[in-house]
Amino acid sequence: MGVSLFQLLFENPYPKITMNSLHLLLFLFLFFAFVSPQTVLGNAELRALMDLKSSMDPEGKILSSWISDGDPCGGLFEGIACNEHRKVANISLQGKGLSGWLSPAVAELRCLTGLYLHYNNLSGEIPPHISNLTDLVDLYLDVNSLSGTIPTEVGNMVSLQVLQLGDNQLVGNIPTQMGSLKQLSTLALQYNKLSGQIPLGLGNLEKLSRLNLSFNNFSGAIPATLAHVAHLEVLDIQNNSLSGIVPSALKRLGEGFQGVNNPGLCGDGFSTLGACNKDQDLNVNHIDASGQDQAKNSNPTKTLPEPAHIKLHCNQTHCSKSRRFSQTVFTASAIAIILTIIGAGIYTYVRYRRQKQRIASNSSEGKLSPEQPKELYKKSPSALVNLEYCNGWYPMPDGQDAGGESNEYLNEYRFNVDEVESATQYLSEANLLSKSKFSAVYKGVMRDGSLVAIRSINVTCCKTEEAEFVKGLSLVTSLRHENLVRLRGFCCSKGRGECFLIYDFATMGNLSQYLDIEDGSGHLLDWSQRVSIIKGIAKGIGYLHSNEASKPTIVHQNISVENVHLDHQFTPLIMDAGLPKLLADDVVFSALKVSAAMGYLAPEYITTGRFTEKSDIYAFGVIVLQVLSGKTAIGGSIRIAFESSRFDDSIDTNLRERYSKSEAAALSKLGVQCIHEVPDQRPTMVDVIQELSVLPTHS
Repeated sequence: MGVSLFQLLFENPYPKITMNSLHLLLFLFLFFAFVSPQTVLGNAELRALMDLKSSMDPEGKILSSWISDGDPCGGLFEGIACNEHRKVANISLQGKGLSGWLSPAVAELRCLTGLYLHYNNLSGEIPPHISNLTDLVDLYLDVNSLSGTIPTEVGNMVSLQVLQLGDNQLVGNIPTQMGSLKQLSTLALQYNKLSGQIPLGLGNLEKLSRLNLSFNNFSGAIPATLAHVAHLEVLDIQNNSLSGIVPSALKRLGEGFQGVNNPGLCGDGFSTLGACNKDQDLNVNHIDASGQDQAKNSNPTKTLPEPAHIKLHCNQTHCSKSRRFSQTVFTASAIAIILTIIGAGIYTYVRYRRQKQRIASNSSEGKLSPEQPKELYKKSPSALVNLEYCNGWYPMPDGQDAGGESNEYLNEYRFNVDEVESATQYLSEANLLSKSKFSAVYKGVMRDGSLVAIRSINVTCCKTEEAEFVKGLSLVTSLRHENLVRLRGFCCSKGRGECFLIYDFATMGNLSQYLDIEDGSGHLLDWSQRVSIIKGIAKGIGYLHSNEASKPTIVHQNISVENVHLDHQFTPLIMDAGLPKLLADDVVFSALKVSAAMGYLAPEYITTGRFTEKSDIYAFGVIVLQVLSGKTAIGGSIRIAFESSRFDDSIDTNLRERYSKSEAAALSKLGVQCIHEVPDQRPTMVDVIQELSVLPTHS
């Protein structure tokens, strides 16, 4: 008779193994090896989600779709997205009004790549267990009420690219272990209570492009290592207690460097800082890339540079622990966890009651400028409190135009604020593509998974007359051409004081990225692509200049390689067509300075102050010569070379003469004609398109 499983495992310490028992063990082994792992892992993820629901949504009113017998990957769990293996890959619950705390159970979601919990009211500490999420790429915990320190274990999250912890109540130092996050591109820690020195190791993050440490209590010097991070574009350290000389290499950041309100900080050539005097030059604790004190007469009482991060290797003598000790620790930990959960439950309930009172008292308050000091910075308890749905455009009544008539056409293009903020991760700096004095452009992902580019414009930059703004908006939404970036819709918010234009996203970037290419430094456009791009731009401008029944003639006013985008097939798409129809005149005028500096502004504008179709043609001519030469700057010598058909001095040398000389001659002649100083000597866009259509074939 075979031995039972219970007897085999527990009753007899040395059981007699029979064939039946071996068969039973083999069956159990195969069962657990091939069946159980999938079931257990699936249950583990579901249990983890239910733990998260209990901790983040104590009353169960927000995450009601998360049910214990449901399928997280069935599409019904709000904010949950799964990968192809049916494992939870993304949790997107930004701005949902969550008021609990973040459970360590999140660490059980091992396949998680994106965790978006910003703009909520989560409290408590960041669980160190989160470091088990080694596949996590995006971690957004900003604009909550998190406290405690930043776990040192975060340094183990090797895949992390974006870490947003701003607008919380975090204390302590930045862990030196963060210097191990080699994939990190954005680190935002602003508006906390962090202190200590900026770790030298942050200078080892080669992919770091944005570092925001503003409105904290950091002290000491700026590590010179940061100045040598090649991809760094933004370093915001304003409103701290930093001191010393700012590394001169940071001047390359321009306006991307923000260092005001650091009384001890100085630097020559920085507009927001005072110049350094001789005493500072001699006595400042200036730290170089190696972390050594370079001051000739440094104060011996000053804080020494932090030591290098030394990785200790375990050996049996120092790292091994007895099994009994491990069991004791496990038991003590279990008791501690139970007590912590009970205490956290009481704390969460009390905090929730207070939070409801605070929401009731603060719901009428507006959000102040982020430039204001932290003590005056009133963030909404929940993004839902001030959520605006733009069923009507600001500032007009719902569904009416300025004349009081129904505007059914624009209804098709309205988006709401929730969609805009969700697509851009609440206009996160990590999604910022470009920024000017009057607007900013963000990359976004809509709920259907499509990519968009969202231009944010302050309403003070828009036309003040409602009728004019509506007229311009109707015009912009009506433009449809294969060589124009398609406008998908708009949203204007009175509460935010912003208008948003939502465009299709051009995946290959703008045309300027394909100029000034050195050997091996970027994608080189071949000759056929260049000819096709020139033809496409001409067709797009031709559409704008045409006077059709559905639209009037439109002068773009700001055509440039930056405003020509390319899709995945390198089809040129003109951006911002009709945008001046929405902007105030002074804003349009200020934008001309950039256009003039880049050589796109027609010379007659200086005397007439007017834009015409011929001024667009001038800018098009400049682009033609840029595309042919592969250079951004078209100086007098290059222009003369084009006029003389000296292709060795004018056509992009990267092409290595792989181009048609007959086409090059025709295009060069056309480009030179378009930039003629006399407007009447320039061709019309109809003439341009006609000439391009009969280009000779390759000789």
